[in-house]
Amino acid sequence: MKDQTSGSTRVRRNHDPGFKDDLVAQSLVVGASVSAIAMEGGINANLLFKWRREHMKAMARSAPAAATLLPVCLVPDVVPTAQPTAPVVSGINRNARPGVIEVEIAGAQLRLRGPVDEAMLGSVLRALRQSE
Repeated sequence: MKDQTSGSTRVRRNHDPGFKDDLVAQSLVVGASVSAIAMEGGINANLLFKWRREHMKAMARSAPAAATLLPVCLVPDVVPTAQPTAPVVSGINRNARPGVIEVEIAGAQLRLRGPVDEAMLGSVLRALRQSE
């Protein structure tokens, strides 16, 4: 057992942030050995694992918020009818000319083909704008 009365003065090393970043980047490569990288850098593998955890937490804090999922309603163009059924009611104007609408907003690309329901398009655009 080590004598607690002896005046052992251990000094904690302060590593350069560039050195830390370099070792963390090397250790994040697929198939890299964290222990081997730590040994080459002259540090304990546990310390490198700690730096990796800190790096991952920092990346998670700076990551954009999760995407907002929107409800989707599919209305088939042709409904096979073996028995008489009630007609499908939709807010889509079937007499509108078909076309393509492409919108790029908040880093997302939205492509709509065929007739577009104005209310649904408004809901989608508002949700994309809020995710910015």
